[in-house]
Amino acid sequence: MVAAGVRAFPAMSILPFFPVRLPRLLWLAAAVCSVAGAADTVLHVPREEVVAEVRRALEANRVRQLEAARDVQAFHDFRFTDRGPESGLNFHMQPVDDGARDYKAVHYDHGTALAAADVDGDGRVDLYFVNQLGGSQLWRNLGGGKFENITQRAGVGLSDRIAVGASFGDLDNDGRPDLVVTTVRQGVTVFRNRGEGRFEDVTAASGLNVGRPGHGSGVVLWDFDRDGQLDVFLCNVGVYTGNQKGRGGFHLGLVDAFQGWMFPIRSEASPLWRNAGQGRFENVSQATGLVHRGWSGDATFCDLNDDGFPELYVLSMSGEDRYYDNQGGKRFVDRTAATFPKTPWGAMGVKFFDYNLDGRMDLFVTDMHSDMTGRQINAGETNLTAAFEKAKSDVWCSAEWTPLNRQRATNCILGNAFYENRGPDGFVEVSGQIGTETYWPWGLTVADLNADGFEDVLVTAGMGYPLRFAVNSVLLNDGGRRFVDTEFVLGVEPRRGDPVERVAFELDASGADSRHPLARGQSGRVTVMGAASSRSSVAVDLDGDGDLDLVTNEWNDRPQVLISNLAERTELRWLQVKLVGTASNRDGLGATVRVQGNSRTFTRFHDGKSGYLSQSALPIYFGLGGETAVKRVEVTWPSGRRQTVEGPVALNGVLTVMEPR
Repeated sequence: MVAAGVRAFPAMSILPFFPVRLPRLLWLAAAVCSVAGAADTVLHVPREEVVAEVRRALEANRVRQLEAARDVQAFHDFRFTDRGPESGLNFHMQPVDDGARDYKAVHYDHGTALAAADVDGDGRVDLYFVNQLGGSQLWRNLGGGKFENITQRAGVGLSDRIAVGASFGDLDNDGRPDLVVTTVRQGVTVFRNRGEGRFEDVTAASGLNVGRPGHGSGVVLWDFDRDGQLDVFLCNVGVYTGNQKGRGGFHLGLVDAFQGWMFPIRSEASPLWRNAGQGRFENVSQATGLVHRGWSGDATFCDLNDDGFPELYVLSMSGEDRYYDNQGGKRFVDRTAATFPKTPWGAMGVKFFDYNLDGRMDLFVTDMHSDMTGRQINAGETNLTAAFEKAKSDVWCSAEWTPLNRQRATNCILGNAFYENRGPDGFVEVSGQIGTETYWPWGLTVADLNADGFEDVLVTAGMGYPLRFAVNSVLLNDGGRRFVDTEFVLGVEPRRGDPVERVAFELDASGADSRHPLARGQSGRVTVMGAASSRSSVAVDLDGDGDLDLVTNEWNDRPQVLISNLAERTELRWLQVKLVGTASNRDGLGATVRVQGNSRTFTRFHDGKSGYLSQSALPIYFGLGGETAVKRVEVTWPSGRRQTVEGPVALNGVLTVMEPR
């Protein structure tokens, strides 16, 4: 079983083509350990000695993080423990062959969503895991951290779809969360919640699939025109597949998929659909001027000018992001240059939140593709040092970037961006000062993990097979001054079981896979190991103890169900606010909620954004830190109405606020 020796195979068969050549170590990852002719062989990709070095580096980082934690003022004497096997959640994300057995550098490896909502009205939050092959799954929360699979009963499996993104929201204002799922070239699916955890496919009646289906990704549910109904903005990536199909019916990825952004003919529009009522939607992109084209994986919204009409921030995974100003719910104007003069070049995750409790919404954007095309790595090194992973990408002094690539990125940040909202002075990019750079990041889940009132961030990361491992980062908010890396301190890393590797796929070297590059010279079963990596995530109180737990949707693996013991380690004070709109949309998406304690005011914008490619229908969680009372709760509804709930408000429970009629 344990392999020895090194055998190389053609690198292009594993890493065909990025817009630029990959750094040398990533090419060297194509070297694998094997025993020629063995009947039962294990191959490690990257090679076994690189994996061993990664393990050593992770341990060194753990020791450094624990030492550095002595200077962290924010409470961190608690831990997360992965209770995935005990939870009953045995969903396994299954990638298409282009992301595993026949790996090529194509956008399939961006993974799939995880969305959360109480779908059956029992007061517990349920989880919807999106899949590429084998169908997506809905898991009902039984309480106490236990789940059961209700996919078949619910009717939301989509076993014939290569699904990507998912968002819960009450599209018809009947008090039940509906579900919208995006796919690769198979259109959008709209599920109406009929109650008791059962859904009806109403896609045909919705009109959302008028036109040619694109390469769908994230979907945003929001009320852009303040008519009290949720509208839909659909992110389309661009043409990264051809018409030939592989196993499971997926469209095979183009060999030069990651060059697609350079060719206008391969771009796809990301349409805006207005909710016209009665379950019907109409495309209003042209009518509103929101004609967005770009390699966009996700987007979000926020009312930054306090006029009640939310603006839209759209990511680009290969080029500049776009920020659209909402003018009275009738027109959108591109205000990117005036508001965010430099944006990340390869953006993947996005979230507006108030990190320093000044009452203004700041913006965090993660950048994956700058890391994938920059970060010069020397042959034979793993570069898992904190200095390397906290630095911006270095592409300007590299032959890896062509002159054209450089020209198109002159107005971009080559790494994560954190824009601090300074009111009249606008947004200032401060990622370097406050410690929010990470490596190979996907999306981000923003949540108050230690319930001190300052929201923290989980950044999921890693590429999986055939590249080396990268950690999920937990950025603990240290009093609104900085963010501190604490994934090892809090037990999110190292992972349960093998902290680095997972089974990527298996080959029948004596049969159907005999011509596969990794099967050459082998016989019998060949198990190929690749790096563990995560994609989407959500923060929710799974066990009802008042603190927030974390769940991830892994790449080609089972979820992590990370249960927090914070409630056992400190005197917990918190409040959840559940909004019920009347003139506004039923979920209250687009509302601003302020909770005033004795000495501090905590502000949240209700966007439902929960990790990569997802929106969730959840109450708004406020950790209260040392506050012993809540004097009042103020809600600015999307309708423009302002409502105040005078205290004292009971702590450690859910406050339901219904918009006055």
